[in-house]
Amino acid sequence: MDATYDVVIVGGGPAGLSAGLTLARARRAVLVVDAGDPRNAPATQVHTYLAREGTPPGELLAIGRGEVIGYGGEVVTSPVVSAERLGEGGEGGEGGEPGFRVVLSDRRAVRARRLILATGLVDELPPVPGVAQRWGRDVVHCPYCHGWEIRDQTIGILATGPLAVHQALLWRQWSRDILLFTHTAPALGAEDAERLSVSGVTVVDGEVGALEVVDDRLAGVRLLSGRLIPCQAVAVQARMNARADLAAGLGLGTVDLRMGEHVVGSHIEADPTGRTAVPGVWVTGNVTDLRAPVLVAAAAGLNTAAAVNADLIEQDTASAVVARRQGLRHGDGQANGSGHEHRHDHDRGHDHDHDHDRGHGHGHGHGHGHSDHDWESEFSEEAWDERYRARPKIWSGRPNPVLITEVAELPAGTALDAGSGEGGDAFWLATRGWRVTGADLSTLALSRAAATAEELGHDITWLHIDLSEREAPGTFDLVTAHYLHLPPARRPALFAHLAAAVAPGGTLLVVGHDLNDLGIPTSRPGVAETGWTAADVVASLGAGWAVEVAERRPRRLTAPDGREIDAYDVVLRARRAGSTARPLPVAGP
Repeated sequence: MDATYDVVIVGGGPAGLSAGLTLARARRAVLVVDAGDPRNAPATQVHTYLAREGTPPGELLAIGRGEVIGYGGEVVTSPVVSAERLGEGGEGGEGGEPGFRVVLSDRRAVRARRLILATGLVDELPPVPGVAQRWGRDVVHCPYCHGWEIRDQTIGILATGPLAVHQALLWRQWSRDILLFTHTAPALGAEDAERLSVSGVTVVDGEVGALEVVDDRLAGVRLLSGRLIPCQAVAVQARMNARADLAAGLGLGTVDLRMGEHVVGSHIEADPTGRTAVPGVWVTGNVTDLRAPVLVAAAAGLNTAAAVNADLIEQDTASAVVARRQGLRHGDGQANGSGHEHRHDHDRGHDHDHDHDRGHGHGHGHGHGHSDHDWESEFSEEAWDERYRARPKIWSGRPNPVLITEVAELPAGTALDAGSGEGGDAFWLATRGWRVTGADLSTLALSRAAATAEELGHDITWLHIDLSEREAPGTFDLVTAHYLHLPPARRPALFAHLAAAVAPGGTLLVVGHDLNDLGIPTSRPGVAETGWTAADVVASLGAGWAVEVAERRPRRLTAPDGREIDAYDVVLRARRAGSTARPLPVAGP
């Protein structure tokens, strides 16, 4: 089944990442897909970007990807093979809204409610030998991007069209030694010749044959006549064409962009927010604004993302109104809403504030039936994979606060994070120097965790295992499990297997909800029966343990009805004895 996102952004440059960051902060499920070939890759630095002046382009993008991921967005590097609109009211279009299916080069496919194209542009360079090879180094196009770095040098302007005079006069601001190579441009008129003359621009007639490079430096421009004109940099006016192959498959074409009477490239037309003529498709950055520098493209990404978020809110609200009216017509007491709550985390105000209940086997994640059969199915691998499949991201990605409190002072060693989910706790442990193994029942959760770990640069081992059925391989200095809740008959085996994974002298940290005093009204039968106390864990440990913490710990959260209430966690931290077993003190509830 294809994963579904609120928004898929095609293009991971400044515009696309800015849009992704904005949407992730708006609590949207967002995926940024980056082909990995940015336009400014040949350049060594980004300029005129306030507070990031001089940053290498690759570093800027890496920072941006980290920021998107840090707020719960996803970033993958893979070319997009195709994108198709699934139609209004048809497959993928709930309630008449547009829907899209995006296929990546590795055959993965995802769905999106909205699509943002931030695919950028391609510079069409003049076919002069040496121009493409030196592009972004000493062959440049924009004085605001590169002028300061080549100031006071001899700069040649390679004329390829009627804008050459304008270009030469512009570059004159950065150097008194400007050469205009007429090359293939139309002949100069008397007025233009006079303007160039009074500005001190030297006109060099004749077609250019090639650029001359010596010791990896531009030495000059060689004319077809064989004459070599020395210069240290060359400016060209490349034709800029939007990367629009994907857009064409969605029914979007390009149009010429003009500067006065002159065509300078092609772009995709859109309104000021980036909305295109195709419902559900927005464009942002250079794909629509060819002349936007990096900072302007990033700002455009923010503005487009805000417009897309507003559009989704309108759609969700309209759907909710329709659902309520339909419910009233059928005599229901209340409607069930728009059906999109799972996509933008309305429930983050309580459970998702710090990832509690992320562990597998947690009962109130699903709700219970009354039979034993229903219970078993709720805690199966298939049920958890289905739960993860329903949303592109379940948890916030932040570590559990109890983990931070109880583990921060421990010396780093080997750690097993049981019920690791999408990896928030494992990532935190890795940043503290622990060699982490993340264990989980769900293969889908593990694949997401592994992908994020690779993005973040964490070296984590991922283990597919049901710890209520068998022991983990090996032992660890720290074994931690947060909110692993199971029916009573299966809990002793889980606790025993967790204990068996702790090395001599190691620490076991088990945290759960005290579901007998959760503080949140619920009509779901059986929820409290999945709870346990610290004494329940201790009873499964056996001899040779020292209990260091065993308590009910209050935690403030927001109930579904909006009230601020106290709920309680059960916290059990125990240390396994070394070579000498000691009597086990039992404390707490």
